[in-house]
Amino acid sequence: MFTLAWPWLLILLPLPLIFSLGKASGSKQATQTGGGHLQMPGVAEAPTTRFDHSPRRSRWPYWLIWTALVFAVARPLWVGDAIELPSKGRDLMLAVDLSGSMQIEDMVLNGKAVDRFAMVQQVMSEFIERRKGDKLGLILFADHAYLQAPLTQDRRSVAQFLTEAQIGLVGKQTAIGEAIALAVKRFDKAKQSNRVLILLTDGSNNSGSITPEQAADIAAKRGVTIYTIGVGAEVMERRTLFGKERVNPSMDLDEAQLTLLAQKTKGRYFRARNSDELEQIYQEIDKLEPTDSDQLSYRPQAELFYYPLAIALLVSVLLMLSGFAAVQALVQRLPRSAS
Repeated sequence: MFTLAWPWLLILLPLPLIFSLGKASGSKQATQTGGGHLQMPGVAEAPTTRFDHSPRRSRWPYWLIWTALVFAVARPLWVGDAIELPSKGRDLMLAVDLSGSMQIEDMVLNGKAVDRFAMVQQVMSEFIERRKGDKLGLILFADHAYLQAPLTQDRRSVAQFLTEAQIGLVGKQTAIGEAIALAVKRFDKAKQSNRVLILLTDGSNNSGSITPEQAADIAAKRGVTIYTIGVGAEVMERRTLFGKERVNPSMDLDEAQLTLLAQKTKGRYFRARNSDELEQIYQEIDKLEPTDSDQLSYRPQAELFYYPLAIALLVSVLLMLSGFAAVQALVQRLPRSAS
C-alpha cells in the first residue's frame, strides 16, 4: 500500500505559482503608476528576459522538478501487510491419554456416537486454535509417556499431531505419573514463564516408573500448574443376551487422585461426561489462564523518496544540457569581430 509519511507538505506544491502571480501583479501595478524602472539619461534600457513571459510550454520541466522535490520531502512509503510479533504467553503442555479405554464409544459428537478420543480430538483442536501467543506442546501417554510436539507457537502443527494420533499407538495402559514428569522436564528446558499442564485421562495410573503423587510434588516445586480432566460418561447402555443393561463405563476413573494432583499444584479438576462439558471446561481454562490480548504487530515499510529525487535530478541534468546547447548555439550566431 502506497502512502505518505507527511502528506501535509503537499501544500507547498502551488508555492511557485503564488510567487509568480504576486510578481506579475507587482509588475503590473508598477507599470500603471509609471514606476518600476530607473533609467539613466542617455543610457538605453537593457533587454531583460523574464520567466513569467516565457512560453507556457517551457515551464513544465521546472514544475516537474518542484513537484518531485515536494513529494520526496513528504516521504513516500510502501507499507506491507501487518505481521504479528511473537508475544510472551504461557508454556502450556497438553497430556492426552491414549490407553485402550479411550476407544469406548460413550460420547456423542454432532449427533453421532463416537469414541472418547475422537471427541477429545475435536474439542481440544478448537482449544488449541484459541491459544494465540502461547507455546503449546503435546504429550501422548499410555504404557509410557512420549513427547509428540515440543513447546512451540506453531498451533497448527500441534493440532495436526493430535489429529494424526491413534489409540494404542503407545500402549494400552495409563502412565499418568510419567506424563507429569515428562511435562516438568520439558518445562525446565524452557525459559521462565507461566507453566501450565492440562492432563486428560479416562482411567487411573497403572503403569510407569513414577507415581502421579511423586510427579505432582516435583511439579509443585517447579511452579507447574496442573489442570486434570476426567473423561467418560457415567451411564451407557449395552446389549447382552438378556437384553439391554445400563453400566457405568467410567468405573476405572480415579477422580480422587486427579483432584489431589490438581490441588497439589494449585490447579483444578474437571469432569467431562460429554462434548458440551468438555467444551465448557476448556472455556473455563481460557478464563483461568487467559491469553495475551495485546497482540503486537508491525507493518514493514520501504522508503520511496529516492524515486522522485531521481526524477528531479534527471530533469535538472536535461535542463542544464539544454541550456549549454542553447548558449553554444547563441555564441555561434554572434557576429565575429573583424580581424
